[in-house]
Amino acid sequence: MDSTDLGDLWDRIFGTQPAPEQWLVVVTATVALIAVVPNALWRVSRNTITIAHEGGHGLIALVTGRRLQGIRLHSDTSGLTVSRGRPTGIGMILTAAAGYTAPPLLGLGGAWLLSSGRITLLLWVATALLAVMLVMIRNVYGALTVIFTGSAFLLVSWLAPPDVQSLFAYTAVWFLLLGGVRPAFELQSKRRHGGAPDSDADQLSRLTDVPAALWLFLFHAVSLCSLIGGGRWLLGL
Repeated sequence: MDSTDLGDLWDRIFGTQPAPEQWLVVVTATVALIAVVPNALWRVSRNTITIAHEGGHGLIALVTGRRLQGIRLHSDTSGLTVSRGRPTGIGMILTAAAGYTAPPLLGLGGAWLLSSGRITLLLWVATALLAVMLVMIRNVYGALTVIFTGSAFLLVSWLAPPDVQSLFAYTAVWFLLLGGVRPAFELQSKRRHGGAPDSDADQLSRLTDVPAALWLFLFHAVSLCSLIGGGRWLLGL
């Protein structure tokens, strides 16, 4: 690859692309909402949120110096991230808190990139993160899920025209923002009925002596504030 080709690739990745018209942005938000609200669709689309959830655990485990042993994604949309290190302390607390907050924060970051016209960059960053995560997947279903998701981002970023890239990127970011809200409400409902005794909120409560309800409040606050802030960026408000 000569310098001209490298320059073209650099411009393609780090250059800016025009945002879709606002009515199309609203359409992408509607498509994402349809993927989140009906239970039948959510049982499938939630796999993507689980990827972000477990990826958040894994990333923060590495950043805080823990040893990431592996990630498993299951067909019931649950997941498990195993890391080794001190069973208490700030590293473990941040790792446990990263799951429910990762999808909405990723959506917020994606909305910021899109607001500055970095559509192709967002697609390539998402592809790179999924490729890194694939290395740590330890079961077949999880590997297939990550490969399928990563392939979609890669093919769109490499082969699709700019307008298709734009619609795909906006829909994906809206989905992270909207889909990042529902899991905390689902966890709250399960805990109200005596379920999920070993949830992230309960683990955090044991680690910090802070009631699980307050950790749930944090999950709600992060997801709702990310949705409001990210939505404003995407809509150009």
